[in-house]
Amino acid sequence: MNILIVGCGKVGSLLASELDQMGHDVSVLDREESHFSLLDSEFSGYTISGVPIDQDVLKRAGIEGCDALLAMTEDDNVNIMVCQIAREIFHIKTVLARIFDPEREKIFSAFHIRTVSPTNLTVDMVLSALSGSYEVRHTLIGNATLSYYTIRPQKEWTGRYLRDLQITDTHLLGALHPDGGFTLLKTGQETLGAGDLLIAARVID
Repeated sequence: MNILIVGCGKVGSLLASELDQMGHDVSVLDREESHFSLLDSEFSGYTISGVPIDQDVLKRAGIEGCDALLAMTEDDNVNIMVCQIAREIFHIKTVLARIFDPEREKIFSAFHIRTVSPTNLTVDMVLSALSGSYEVRHTLIGNATLSYYTIRPQKEWTGRYLRDLQITDTHLLGALHPDGGFTLLKTGQETLGAGDLLIAARVID
């Protein structure tokens, strides 16, 4: 896959290095040429410095031939403008933006741009840790980020129907058994066994 990453900060540089190691063709665009020093020493992709919202700069970065664009700058406004240009002018189908202000996600959603919010992810991780959850994982589905996590149930819940267990602001998916097996909540007749962990999900942005 040919991927253009806009923004070579800590996140953008790490993404670029990882994707490069995975065998993708990666180009990185940043205003400051000095930021490219954050890339892995074995990075074999292409780097270009310039204004991210300048169409000529984007063309030099290879946007016309890329399969995906990842806007990873620390400026929400730049990220949304770059994504709009990528979708509306260059017709890039896969566009994803990092956004710090959760209130601006409605703007991205209106333009059908997928987002990842470090703010919401951090809050979700902290809340999950406080509630005793662990193995938290996040997945993008459409324009939403879903958080999947395990919950250690109360001992008195053993033997109860999964459908009857109430967990605030979550959707219960099923139970993970000590042997690694998983029972999906589907018929309403599934019960919680001794040592089981609950698997739940919620939308965080």
